[in-house]
Amino acid sequence: MGVDYYKILQVDKSAKDDDLKKAYRKLAMKWHPDKNPNNKKEAEAKFKQISEAYEVLSDPQKRAIYDQYGEEGLKGQVPPPDAGGPGGGATFFQTGDGPNVFRFNPRNANDIFAEFFGFSSPFGGMGGGSGMRGGSKPFGSMFGDDIFSSFGEGRPMSQTPRKAPPIENTLPCSLEELYKGTTKKMKISREIADASGKTMPVEEILTIDIKPGWKKGTKITFPEKGNEQPNVIPADLVFIVDEKPHSTFTREGNDLIVTQRITLAEALTGYTVHLTTLDGRSLTIPITNVIHPNYEEVVPREGMPIPKDPSSKGNLRIKFNIKFPTRLTAEQKSGIKKLLAP
Repeated sequence: MGVDYYKILQVDKSAKDDDLKKAYRKLAMKWHPDKNPNNKKEAEAKFKQISEAYEVLSDPQKRAIYDQYGEEGLKGQVPPPDAGGPGGGATFFQTGDGPNVFRFNPRNANDIFAEFFGFSSPFGGMGGGSGMRGGSKPFGSMFGDDIFSSFGEGRPMSQTPRKAPPIENTLPCSLEELYKGTTKKMKISREIADASGKTMPVEEILTIDIKPGWKKGTKITFPEKGNEQPNVIPADLVFIVDEKPHSTFTREGNDLIVTQRITLAEALTGYTVHLTTLDGRSLTIPITNVIHPNYEEVVPREGMPIPKDPSSKGNLRIKFNIKFPTRLTAEQKSGIKKLLAP
């Protein structure tokens, strides 16, 4: 196949357009001759190879011919499939009675670099060794500083793009939603960049599936959904579950807790708890034991679902706030003493 363009760009054969752009951005900035003054000759050769590989693989027609016939097919030694009319950087010609032949003429590496990063005239004056067009003025001086620093807002350019810090957002959920599970749709606005580095605003709808039993603090991450900008890997967008207060229940781990306010007479003689569960069922729990201030009635498997095993649940724990009388008559006190006498 001759030259292996995929290997040069360090991508696999299934690489998408975004993968090719990321690879070219990283390698072109690393091997640009002006960034490698001490090994300029090697850098110029690698820079040219990288540019040629990107030009071929980012063009569907050239890539299809390369995948089928290799470098030789691109450069006129075999006919392409369904050869058509001329396109940018390619010509078709007739050789005697033979078929049409596709001939690929690689573009100037500096033109590809300038087009990709959104600069045109400043790069026409790249100075330096052979293979570089234009006059003797190095492009770094045209910006008053090293061009490779300007991509990081004055920070030195690293060989690999830096990752922007994550963007965190609170995702309020009711206790019912966390009990049963639900789907939430979130509308976001962000900036995306084209190949030249220009940005434009877009809106997207993200779908978040809340699983039964999720707890406060659970994180849902959408990778690289932040704003796009040159030499920066977009931030991850992170939603953090928050639990809204509930009028009846509070949550402790996988357990649900409810507090019932009862009279002293009910505490001593028995009480029946009536509750509506988070999924709308009615519970009736009779209590025949004497209810003291620290008493707790536990109803198994009526708590929150356990995320790793939604068929299992925590417990429902019923606590009591006993209302004592503020005063008793002498007759009531005497009667109580008789009733509670050992």
